[in-house]
Amino acid sequence: MRALRLTDVEGADGKKVIALETGVPVPAPAAGEALVRVSHAALNHRDNWLTMGMYPRIQYGGTLGSDGAGEVVALGDGADDDAATAAWLGRRVIIDASLGWGDSLAAPATKGGVQILGMPSDGTLAEYVAVPVQNLHACPAHLTDAQAAALPLAGATAFRALTTKGGVRAGAGQSVLVTGVGGGVALFALQMGVALGARVTVTSSCAAKLARAAELGAAACLNYGEEGWEKRLREASGGGGFDAVVDGAGGAALNGYLKNMAPGGRLVSYGVTAGPCKNLALPLAFLNNVDIACTAMSSPMEFAAMVELVGSAALVPEVHAVHAPSDFDAAIGTMRDGAQFGKICVDMQQS
Repeated sequence: MRALRLTDVEGADGKKVIALETGVPVPAPAAGEALVRVSHAALNHRDNWLTMGMYPRIQYGGTLGSDGAGEVVALGDGADDDAATAAWLGRRVIIDASLGWGDSLAAPATKGGVQILGMPSDGTLAEYVAVPVQNLHACPAHLTDAQAAALPLAGATAFRALTTKGGVRAGAGQSVLVTGVGGGVALFALQMGVALGARVTVTSSCAAKLARAAELGAAACLNYGEEGWEKRLREASGGGGFDAVVDGAGGAALNGYLKNMAPGGRLVSYGVTAGPCKNLALPLAFLNNVDIACTAMSSPMEFAAMVELVGSAALVPEVHAVHAPSDFDAAIGTMRDGAQFGKICVDMQQS
């Protein structure tokens, strides 16, 4: 089969090269595993960070990719003795990329955090991938394969940040701020927040992304490239401050969010792409009884609830582009430039 694998070769930009290799053996599913013929895979920032050596346990020659959708074509030994497992054969599925989370909602059982499909284990940027049967979920019928592939990692992260950590509940009419709209997690947080009946405000430095966010239901759109944008946060919240802030950037802007939160609100961080906030104004948080929470990935229970919400609300993931495996350099280049609105997918069956 063909697979996109991380090499120890350094490119002109100083990053390790991801090469399309042919003749890679098709994995054999072990007991309790399923072999999925991958229709589409989607990129995440971790695929790029791995090229910069920013992940532990990097294994050169390993297949990247955490997100994927496809069809179950084989099962490991013993599947015939379990009707529930045998029923997956031939089904269209999406894959939960969190391996070995365990039964706790609070945090993964794995010491040091959950293992993510796609390093060190071989991932979805291949024509076939073997995964635990417990990580399979039926694909919502209204989604294309590319849309389904766009969902898992970013969708699950957004759902956990918004609901479990952020406390957003269906029909509660809460005010939510989602920063950096255009990235996968932020877009899902917008769409899910709207589906849950929240008033969602978004930020971006790109007018075109803000315009598209408004079409997706954002109640207010703030351009953080404009002077004085932070002064508009309180008004954008509806006047009472934000009940939840879902942020993937960090940086100095966090203090501006803390100033504009409702009493008892929750600020949830899932990333620090803008770097740490070196002078975090904690008095703004504790004097207003604001919780500051952090999150990564999701538990199996949350993943299942996320898929259910996508199905019941008929949410459609935003797909920025679909590339052939041979065009992978252009795909990851778009991600590195930050030009995407939504997920970048790879059609693993395209020749």
